[in-house]
Amino acid sequence: MLKYNFTLKETDGKDISLEDFKGKNVVLYFYSRDNTAGCTTEAVEFRDLYDEFQKLNTVILGISRDSLKSHAKFREKQNIPFLLLSDPMEEVHNLFGVMKLKKMYGREYIGVERSTFVFDKSGKLVKEFRNVKAKGHAEEVLYFIRNELEF
Repeated sequence: MLKYNFTLKETDGKDISLEDFKGKNVVLYFYSRDNTAGCTTEAVEFRDLYDEFQKLNTVILGISRDSLKSHAKFREKQNIPFLLLSDPMEEVHNLFGVMKLKKMYGREYIGVERSTFVFDKSGKLVKEFRNVKAKGHAEEVLYFIRNELEF
């Protein structure tokens, strides 16, 4: 896990590192913004399957560039039970290579490629989901963990 170790603040201001979850599987998903349609869909689907992930000894962590205040409002509004981490300087985004050149309305810009990384109980990165579609993604991740990892 050393390659991917980081420390970021979560919604309540507490420092969180991947190492904090040794002995558990970890789902780390990157999304672009709180309260946008696709990101809300993804968060709500992870929320709705939260108990299933818990049964599989799996922690869910969402990460975006949004502020802790924005995350707190988003968690409250959507009743999200898992932690949302704030990475405003994009340090962890860059560590995982999720900042990509995108195009919208003929304009190019650097934005977040919706991506999910799964770590096993020992902290080893075992699966990358890149450029995912929000709808149905949480179920896809749950299926992978249920069928490929020990819990």
